[in-house]
This record gives sequence, C-alpha cells and structure tokens, in this order.
Amino acid sequence: MKRLHFWILVSIVAISGFSQGMLLPLISIIFEQDGVSATLNGLNATALYIGILIISPFMEPPLRKFGYKPIIVTGGLIVVIALAFFPLWKSFWFWFFLRLCIGIGDNALHFGTQTWITSVTPKAQRGRNISIYGLFFGIGFAVGPLMTPLMKYNEALPFIVSAALCFIAWLLLFFLHNDFPEQAVELTSFRDTAGRFGRTLKYSWVALLPPLGYGFLEASLNGSFPIYALRIGIDVTSVSILLASFAFGGIIFQLPLGIISDKYGRKIIIKLLLLLGSFSFFVASFLENTTLGLTICLFIAGMLVGSTFSMGISFMTDLTPKSLLPTGNILCGIAFSIGSLLGPYLGGVFIQFLSGVSYFIIIGLMLLLIFFIIVIFTRTPKSFY
Repeated sequence: MKRLHFWILVSIVAISGFSQGMLLPLISIIFEQDGVSATLNGLNATALYIGILIISPFMEPPLRKFGYKPIIVTGGLIVVIALAFFPLWKSFWFWFFLRLCIGIGDNALHFGTQTWITSVTPKAQRGRNISIYGLFFGIGFAVGPLMTPLMKYNEALPFIVSAALCFIAWLLLFFLHNDFPEQAVELTSFRDTAGRFGRTLKYSWVALLPPLGYGFLEASLNGSFPIYALRIGIDVTSVSILLASFAFGGIIFQLPLGIISDKYGRKIIIKLLLLLGSFSFFVASFLENTTLGLTICLFIAGMLVGSTFSMGISFMTDLTPKSLLPTGNILCGIAFSIGSLLGPYLGGVFIQFLSGVSYFIIIGLMLLLIFFIIVIFTRTPKSFY
C-alpha cells in the first residue's frame, strides 16, 4: 500500500471517530435534559451498534466482488447523509434510525479500511500500523466530546460541524486506487459465509474478547457515564473534559503499545493491560468527588486500555490465515458491536436501579472478567495457538 493511501485511510477513520465521539455524549445529554429515562437513553445509544450487527453478515461478499474502495466510499456517504439529517427532526425514534444508519455506514467504512491495512501490512509492522489506525480513530474520538458544549449556542451546531468534516474526509477517498482481498475460494452463498465464520472463530475467538471489552467500555463510558455524571453533580463541560482525558490517554500510548506488542507478543501485553485497566477503574470509583483526580485516573485508564481494540485486531491477524482476514475483521466488528450494545443498555439499567454504587465498578468488573477468560483459555495446550 502506498504511503498516501495509508494516510487517507487513517484520516477518514479519524473523522469517523470524531462523529462517534461526539454523538454518544451529545445525544445522551440532550435526552437527559429532556427527561428521557436512563434506560431509554441507553437503548437509543445501542442503535449504532445494532446497525453494525445487522450489516455485518453481508459485508464480505461485496468486498470480495467490488474491492475495498467502493465499500469504504459507500459507508462514508451513508454516515455523512445521516449526520446531516439529525437537525431536521428531533425525535427519539427518528434519531434511533439515523444512528442505526450511521452504524451501517461506519461498519462498511471500518471493515474496508481494517481489512485493507491488515492484508497488506507485513507481520513485523502489523502492531505499529494497526496502532496508527487506532491512534487516528482515538484522536477523532477524543476531540468529538469537546463539541458537546457547542449545544449551548445551537443544538444543531455539533451535528452540522460533524457532517461537514466527514464530507471533506469522504472526498479524499476518490484519490484511492481500488484493490481486492486475497481470494482463496469464491463465496457463493450465505452458507459459505457462515462456514468461514466458524473456521475463523476456531483460529481466533479469544482475540475477539478485547474488541468486545473495548466496545462495552467505550459505549458505556460515552453513552451512559454522562447521565451518571450529571446526576452526581458534574457539569456538561467537565463531562466532556473527562471523556476527552480517557481518549487522549489512549492516543498517547496507542503507538508505543503497538510497537511493544510486536516485540513481546500480543497475548502477554493484552493480559497486562486488562488487569491494570480494571484496577484503574476501581480506583476511579473512589475519586468521583474530585474532578481533577477523576481526570487523571481516566487518563491513566485510557493509557492502559484505550488500545485494546486495535490490539485485538492485530492479535486476530496473527492467529488467522490471510485468506480469512476479511471474515476475521467482520468478527472483530461484531464483537465490538456486542460489547457496545451491552454497554449503554446495562449502564442505563445500572444507573436507574443501583444509584448508590459507582458507575466505574461495572467497567472494572467487565475488564477483570475478560482478563480471567484470556488467562484460563490461553494457558493450556488445548488452546488454538
């Protein structure tokens, strides 16, 4: 892959991260101020990930038939149009539908870029390149919540800014030359696709746990935490700073951790990050009364677990035959979506019915659970690697 093509791909991913990072806290805060319950608020946030799940089983055949570029261009266009439609009508179910469309578009965009990058990157540079990919998404995601205070001037302004930036990035895609993934066999039916899903899971199921955990973490932190924060007296501006601090922590360590994982192995680094990350969220549960302390703690948490999604993709690529990489990338997206679906909804239920318990406890427990699963299933000779 040419250097220019690589940087165009990671740039479009950064804009996608920006739109996602903005939408989750922005809509959560808007609905909270309008009196929508925490459970319904969390349900609306799951729409994006429902869209990802709906389209995932159908992504691989068109990618193999038409190549990477048409898939990415189509996904980017869907995102731009959906963002532009948000200010037209403020309605719970209309916004649910738009977020679902963004999930479909984002999945096409990320599936195309992830598969393209992982397919052409040599193993010795895989962690570095996927980390750059995750780094740019993280930068966009970190800047996104900072747009939330713009709603004080006009509620439609953040949506308009995001749509405009996504459109500019989308135009860059036309500088790309199309390419196709490696073809081992022709996909002729949905049954063939299902069979490839099964074979890919046999190789790399454990590598899907970090993306699942990161999906839960990201969606619950950006979709449900703003509701919890407002209810314990943290103002909107501080919420955006807290979310940005976590994202910036992930940005700073994204590339170094990718390089370290190339040297020492993905499995050991992932386990270490999950353990320390869960501990950092447990510590955060004791610091809710001090914004500075909470900001520092979330920054450290971001440093530790902010790269688990990209680390999981690299781990999957290490374990999966090259001809199955498109399927592996789909499964990473599905795992991320399942975690993201669980995050806001369970977070809303948690806030509504367990008001006396810190919200950070549920995140810490989730990371600790994934750590133990990986430890148990990767220490015996019966594991797949």
